[in-house]
Amino acid sequence: MSHGHGHGHDGPLHIGATAARVVVGILTVVGLAVLVGVIALWPDKANLDIPLPFQNSDGGSVVTEAGTVTLQEIGACGSVSAGRPFVGEPAPPANTSYQCQRSIVDIESGPNAGTQTLLEIIPGPGQPDLRVGEHIRLLRQTDPTGATQYSFEDYSRGLSLTLIVVAFAVVIIAVARWRGLRALLGLVVAFGVVVGFLLPALLDGKPAIPVALVSGAVILYAVLYLAHGVSLRTSSALLGTLAAMVLAAVLSYLSIELTQLTGLSEEQNTNVQTYIQHVDITGLLLAGFIIGSLGVLNDVTITQASSAFELAQLDKGATRRQVFAGSMRVGRDHIASTVYTLVLAYAGGALPLLLLFSVSGRPLGDVLVGDAVAIEIVRSAVGGIALALSVPLTTAIAVLLARPPGSSTATASNGGRHSKR
Repeated sequence: MSHGHGHGHDGPLHIGATAARVVVGILTVVGLAVLVGVIALWPDKANLDIPLPFQNSDGGSVVTEAGTVTLQEIGACGSVSAGRPFVGEPAPPANTSYQCQRSIVDIESGPNAGTQTLLEIIPGPGQPDLRVGEHIRLLRQTDPTGATQYSFEDYSRGLSLTLIVVAFAVVIIAVARWRGLRALLGLVVAFGVVVGFLLPALLDGKPAIPVALVSGAVILYAVLYLAHGVSLRTSSALLGTLAAMVLAAVLSYLSIELTQLTGLSEEQNTNVQTYIQHVDITGLLLAGFIIGSLGVLNDVTITQASSAFELAQLDKGATRRQVFAGSMRVGRDHIASTVYTLVLAYAGGALPLLLLFSVSGRPLGDVLVGDAVAIEIVRSAVGGIALALSVPLTTAIAVLLARPPGSSTATASNGGRHSKR
């Protein structure tokens, strides 16, 4: 890897052999350590009991079927056909004392495909407002008598989500071409790591920080090299990102301990603690902090590495200090804009929570130090610190590779342009 890395420039870029060997050596050692970590932390294949809220009446996982609304009206509730599969017309309501939305739904999958069912929904907050022609998902269960029972589960979004994802992929590939395609492949790998290793390992009770660090490292190796190619430029960005990820892990741990965050203000975490008690909520928070920081760190470090290499290539007489200073000017602008992105992204995700607090009449100070808001503040602060420190770290690594020691002195052929520092 120490030669043949012109990166599309007119001539080969002089690379510091010693610095290159050090970086490649470190990444090789880290890669081997990550591989050992994957083997050591690989989850057992023991089957876990399905938590009660996610069980059907038989104790198994819930099953959903496809359905289409064919009739919608307001009428009396209480039909014995509600939730039951039937052919023809539903039975008339036995209780006419209250009104509800009556929706006849064609069942399109499962053992009762080709029949219909009746959904009786009392209008109110959180209740679906179904319309004729809408595609929905029906929850299929068995009641204590053994009869099949259907209820509304959710809207069917398979086709619409597919179209959105396809549009995303087409635009990325059209603009970034082969690099965009490789970036999408990296996303697939990242998703596979999360689903295939991270989540099963956490469910298996493995320690959250090592699991998150190993998962993050695997994702970074795959994403960076797939999207940007195997080169010293990419390697310098990878090394900087790995160091920043470890820093983010340490900062996350110290911040959570210092602020005594519990994560129990979030319903999902409460459900995890209630029904999957062997999973540590604090560890889950830490893992989320670490994995959540990877995207923005990757963005900044690859930009810094590219800036350093480009500046060194454009001005071969520039000293290491000048290349570093020029790259840092780019990095400072990037930090300023990315910090806004980081904080506003978390704030946007917390808007419903902030809206509820705004009408609660509580003092602003109480709201900010509450667990739910404090988690977002700490997440933003940890991500911002790791982001800021990753810039000089990655820049220094890239400068050593792009402008090795002994090649940074100005030459006479440059007309003395760099004789003053």
